[in-house]
Amino acid sequence: MAKCRFTGKKPMAGNRVSHSQRKTKHWQQPNVQSKRVWDDEAGKWVRVRLSTRALRTITRKGLAKATKDWGVKV
Repeated sequence: MAKCRFTGKKPMAGNRVSHSQRKTKHWQQPNVQSKRVWDDEAGKWVRVRLSTRALRTITRKGLAKATKDWGVKV
């Protein structure tokens, strides 16, 4: 299951509706990437699975501040 460790985004369930209004189960997956992020406090690379929204936030704030804000232990 694709899930972001920072934002908690996970797959959403819904229905695919055809022209004849038949409904079939459909899953929308979040855009989760596996990335290496530099940790300034530890002085090493950390591999995390995170959404692109979380990646943008980490790029802007830094890994230490973002993990503190979200309450995540890396």
